[in-house]
Amino acid sequence: MRRDAKSWTSAITLAVLTLYGVASAEAAMACPFCSASSQTFAEELATMDVAVIATLVKLPPQSTKAGDDLQKATFEVAQVIKGEGLVKAKEKIETLYFGDGTLGKSFLVMGISPPATMWSTPLPLTDRGIKYLTELVKLPKDGAERLIFYQQFLEDADEMLARDAYDEFARAPYSQLKAIKPELKHKQVVEWIKNPEIPASRRRLYLVILGITGTEKDLPMIEEFMTSSDRKAKSGLDALIACYLTLKGESGLPLVEKLFLANDKADYADTYAAIMAIRFHGSEGGVMDSKRLVKSLHHMLERPELADLVIPDLAKWEDWSVMDKLFDLYKSANDKNSWVRVPVVNYLRACPLPKAKDLLKECETIDPAAVKRANTFFPGTPAAPAPPADKASQAKPPASSAVAASAEPKPIASASGTLAMNSPPAPPADDNELIASALNQGVSQAAALRKTPPTQANLWAILGVPWLVGAILVFAQWSVLRGRAL
Repeated sequence: MRRDAKSWTSAITLAVLTLYGVASAEAAMACPFCSASSQTFAEELATMDVAVIATLVKLPPQSTKAGDDLQKATFEVAQVIKGEGLVKAKEKIETLYFGDGTLGKSFLVMGISPPATMWSTPLPLTDRGIKYLTELVKLPKDGAERLIFYQQFLEDADEMLARDAYDEFARAPYSQLKAIKPELKHKQVVEWIKNPEIPASRRRLYLVILGITGTEKDLPMIEEFMTSSDRKAKSGLDALIACYLTLKGESGLPLVEKLFLANDKADYADTYAAIMAIRFHGSEGGVMDSKRLVKSLHHMLERPELADLVIPDLAKWEDWSVMDKLFDLYKSANDKNSWVRVPVVNYLRACPLPKAKDLLKECETIDPAAVKRANTFFPGTPAAPAPPADKASQAKPPASSAVAASAEPKPIASASGTLAMNSPPAPPADDNELIASALNQGVSQAAALRKTPPTQANLWAILGVPWLVGAILVFAQWSVLRGRAL
């Protein structure tokens, strides 16, 4: 599947929105193929001064008069979840409420800034939800015990609890998942993976768990999914491939190469999923030799329109054996793959071999604009996730390496998890994979697809998008509230 200019423009716009909108999330490496959908209850409660289970006891009087203020419903505190001493059982509180008017129904209501507490919009709770929250607040702030608790609510009949449990797993470091291997339910996870109605995001989590708990007996099922022409069977393909390689080891790489990397008929999304799986095994998998993983990525150099996806990885993994091949790609680049030139320049800048400097000079002679873009958008050396050192050498990379000397990439949060500014991000949901590629390769390639170098005006236009979107959302919210008031 070719990447057109429209796709790149959308990707860059959404990427910039991601960078500006969510820069405060934690930098910890979470479940490698999961993307949390929202804040968890634990995270929300941590930001609140008080939280209670309350029942609806009085609805505001209905009014159809224009200009009437929004009126509040009355709730009675049944249980204090957080903020003992700031609120008491049986106490009446008032807050805006727009739901159904069933008196006696239970809600979670949270507030800040006591004693003049500002209360949130009430969230309806089932009896099971009340029990869930009561037990949740007793959990330690981190550690295996939390995940063991949340595991029982994965795919719960109460969708709110199922979503919250998934989000907790999605935020958990991969090392924590491995630490609770004896507690993970292999049989249940296999059933969920086989269920075509399970969303791709959750299926990714279950495939990660299967990679931890599974055996060779699970390989026929995984191979069947990988080779299927049914998109549902292949949903969460990045995690599917990673799970397959975890259980199969290096002997599984030829099939992955045949299906996705060396196959020029493979869909772009499928190829990118395979690259993400390779990156995972280069950074966290711990079951394959890094040199063999790098060799798998060499197949992408035979596909010029997609070669830019792996060039940063080759630089970070210090594979200088393909330097001449990359320079040939630079020389032969045309309108269909001209974006390959910036990552090639970055690769040569990172390479410590003397020949790289000579090739850089030739690159500047061939296309000085590409070299300028590389220096502008990537003032430091490009970075990609580095594989662990081979067993024979667990020490630091050579000090002479330009890549080894570069600073660690700064984390950037996203609604699909944490991303790294100068490294290929963890895979987001299926329909957002182009965004990750755009972040990986830089704004300059979007400009290359438009056949014009990026200009200051274009850059500021992109940076202005988040402010425009924010203004639209504020106006939309105001309109809704005004409409309700009327």
